[in-house]
Amino acid sequence: MLSVKTPEEVIEVINKNFENLNRIETVGLLDSLGKVLAEDIVCQEFIPNFTRSTVDGYAVISKDCFGCSESIPAILPVTEEIEMGMMPTKTLDKDTCMKIPTGGALPENADSVVMLEYTEDYGDGSVGIMKPVAPAENVIFKGDDKKPGDILLAKGCKIGSKEIGALAAMGIRTIKVAKPLTIGIISTGNELIPSSETPKSGEIRNVNSDLLAAIALENGCKYIDYGIIKDEEKLLLNTVEKALEECDLVLLSGGSSAGEKDYAARVISEKGEVLFHGIAMKPGKPTILGKALGKPIFGLPGHPVASYFVSKLFVCYAIKVLRGENKKMIRAKAVLTESIESNHGRAQYGGVFLENKNGKLFASPVHSKSGLITTLAMTDGYYQIDNECEGIAKGNEIEVLIYEG
Repeated sequence: MLSVKTPEEVIEVINKNFENLNRIETVGLLDSLGKVLAEDIVCQEFIPNFTRSTVDGYAVISKDCFGCSESIPAILPVTEEIEMGMMPTKTLDKDTCMKIPTGGALPENADSVVMLEYTEDYGDGSVGIMKPVAPAENVIFKGDDKKPGDILLAKGCKIGSKEIGALAAMGIRTIKVAKPLTIGIISTGNELIPSSETPKSGEIRNVNSDLLAAIALENGCKYIDYGIIKDEEKLLLNTVEKALEECDLVLLSGGSSAGEKDYAARVISEKGEVLFHGIAMKPGKPTILGKALGKPIFGLPGHPVASYFVSKLFVCYAIKVLRGENKKMIRAKAVLTESIESNHGRAQYGGVFLENKNGKLFASPVHSKSGLITTLAMTDGYYQIDNECEGIAKGNEIEVLIYEG
């Protein structure tokens, strides 16, 4: 009988036993995509660096337009037409205006912009303003987004396309990031054959090696695949020793349950310490986490779906800890399209398809036995039902963890 941890306790164990490796490299801007920022990026300039219009229209002093309307427009002479990329050549005088494009630099003294739709060009060098504006309306002021000394991006941020854009806006071309981790992948079992081969009776394609390699790559890691190890404890021990020497984290797939030939716990114990054996979750109960040479070594279930959920929930979390990444998860509320039953006393996980209907998010659960990884393909995220919950009825909201990327 396994002595199990709750999912919350697993996170506590990871936090207690492992920490940021603080291995840093400097890379070019585009090479930082998908990597984790190793230091705060501090603004050295104003963003934006000049006050600008957010609409096409006329730059004005707002009090010159107070009380105007379609029937009684404020008639203002146009003293300049501001060009994109150019600063105004004049100061805006009282009871005048300047034509300005979206993104154009606001002239000195102007405090707002009237949208073009609310003006009328009389063709004699003047325009009628037919709707008043408040101070600061349709204007972004210098430094509205960031000022010198502000944190642009915080250490631990995973760099995506929007972060690349923010760095480019500051003229930053090189960034310090966490070095990629190397993940060791070992699959065990006499029944396994390479996924490229056709299985005979009693044989199973080795799905987990490719699955775990893909998860490593999705998380910006490198991997070493040590292949399929037959159910021989000495052979497994030697392979684990090699993986621990060459890798930052080791994933041992299969052999994690409590059967006579399930060697994972014994091998992990011989090389280090078993931190726990068993998680109160379905699928994924027989999961092991150990620590050897200061490194995490997971014993994952052989069933691909169980291995997948354990990896997404806990292996990916351990990766974040080791490289100092912020540990946020993308969550959303969605309405269940059918009921989910759960009465086994363990946290339950399953994939969902998400659909937005008239601004409301709906989640359709996937029906799968724990070995059928194909049913998870094309799903958008997954749900968790707590161990004390007996299920969630159709029409109720459920929290969905959305896959990153």
